[in-house]
Amino acid sequence: MKVAISLPDDIYEEADRVAHRMQTSRSQLYSRALREFLQRHDPDHVTETMNRVCEEAGMEYDDFHRRAARRVFDRDEW
Repeated sequence: MKVAISLPDDIYEEADRVAHRMQTSRSQLYSRALREFLQRHDPDHVTETMNRVCEEAGMEYDDFHRRAARRVFDRDEW
């Protein structure tokens, strides 16, 4: 899909330099950057990533720790 966007000159120039250094097109750079941004701001993706990291680290949670974590999350404003 083709999309037209407006960018400040300094961001355009920096993106152009990075794309050249990475030997990729600006379109590919913008696509990768947007995909990464969307993943970082998708709550489900963040949770899945954290769960995977915990699994890889061999962390196990019992009921007590799950309830304690839930209480902390419920009290915190997002």
